[in-house]
Amino acid sequence: MNPQRQAPEGIGLRAHALRVVFDGFTAVDGVSFDVAPGESFGLVGESGSGKSTVLRALCGLARLAAGEVGLTGQAGLPAPGSKAFRRQVQMVFQDPYGSLHPRQTVDRILAEPLAIHGVGDAEARIENALDEVGLGAGFRFRYPHQLSGGQRQRIAIARALILEPQILLLDEPTSALDASVQAEVLNLLEALRARRGLSFVMVSHDLAVVTHLCERLLVMRRGQAVEMLAAADLAASRVQAEYTKSLMQASAGFQREAR
Repeated sequence: MNPQRQAPEGIGLRAHALRVVFDGFTAVDGVSFDVAPGESFGLVGESGSGKSTVLRALCGLARLAAGEVGLTGQAGLPAPGSKAFRRQVQMVFQDPYGSLHPRQTVDRILAEPLAIHGVGDAEARIENALDEVGLGAGFRFRYPHQLSGGQRQRIAIARALILEPQILLLDEPTSALDASVQAEVLNLLEALRARRGLSFVMVSHDLAVVTHLCERLLVMRRGQAVEMLAAADLAASRVQAEYTKSLMQASAGFQREAR
């Protein structure tokens, strides 16, 4: 029933020299990276650095002015922009309320991607998706406004997973949530990646989150790549670029000197 989960080789992602331009403004300029099958890869940087635009370019929501996106790891993989490509690459957005249709029940929200891609066995898939994100059938016919922020984001994750993709694009998946539920959602994502053999590309301004969930990360500034790091090097402060050092200092928070 679920052959993709059992494929040991998995699917990775390659982004080469991505360039995105909005009304003459270059939002992303020459960014390249590879994500190995089953790897969790992070994009970090200050607001406006182009992190989220890179994610949108990867899934086709932002048009590329130059560069290429492709899947890696297996032969005969779908071409970027195709319907089959979009089934393999799914995105979880930052705002779980804004990304869910307010007038659709959870059942309809989860059924829609199945209908678009012509996937059968909707009943079983919807129930399995809800169970997998820790909610259950009792949430199936609720509306988004009847859910908490954490529950909405779990529905958004279930919607992304219901097509059984191999790559998840995560745009600040916990930043809109209360601190009390952030860890729960992050732990859920980590468990899902291990169980399904997923590849992640995660955007976050929180260096602690990226260091915990990602094996490697790319630091971005003003639409350009600054430095590629292993998460272990970031955690140990083994960084080269001055901008990365300033990000680390900022993430440590403001400390008032004692008088």
